[in-house]
Amino acid sequence: MKPVLTIRPAPGDARTVALAREMGLEVASHPLFAVEPVAWDCPDAGMFDAILIGSANVLRHGGDCIGKLTALPAWCVGEATANAARKAGFTVAGTGTGGLQSVVPMAEAAGHRRLLRVSGEAHVPLDLPDGMIADTRTAYRVAAYPIPPELADKLREPCVVLLHSGEAAAHFAAEVDRLGIARSTIALACLAPRIADSAGSGWMCLSTAPFTDDGALLALAKQMCQA
Repeated sequence: MKPVLTIRPAPGDARTVALAREMGLEVASHPLFAVEPVAWDCPDAGMFDAILIGSANVLRHGGDCIGKLTALPAWCVGEATANAARKAGFTVAGTGTGGLQSVVPMAEAAGHRRLLRVSGEAHVPLDLPDGMIADTRTAYRVAAYPIPPELADKLREPCVVLLHSGEAAAHFAAEVDRLGIARSTIALACLAPRIADSAGSGWMCLSTAPFTDDGALLALAKQMCQA
């Protein structure tokens, strides 16, 4: 059975490891990233109909500004982010599947056309319908680190690596190439198709979870590590 590795930053890596254990799968954590807050100006909540939240990192690193925006209904990328938003005091209007773009039609149907998007420094552009605006504010960034020797050694043997974002996929691929590690020894389990695209080709196996949640990703990885 191939070992399964996660490279996502804390505290997400701990949640992935714990859920994997519940599913009968051992996952080793080797974070290649750290999330850092970014100073940002807090707008007047009255200027907007709703807030878009594409990551729980917004709630963890948004600082005092987040607490001033809880009057806005929140559209969240997924259920984990929605739960974090509720704990922060927001009323969740709805959650998406497959990325933040999926909540745009729902927000439009609800009459929420003036949107505040609080996000990370790297984020996917949204395709908005005519008459809808999204004011984007950056609340955090993700710093990337080189692959350390311990992880490099593991990657030189057959293994499965979990990828949770396009930025992580691109950085991981670049690091593997920099170190001269053969892509053909590594199988990638990706949370969404965009992530798989960012990883490129040449891997032992490149598969995408059927749903954008950790449970589906880990079920996929469990199949892959037994293949």
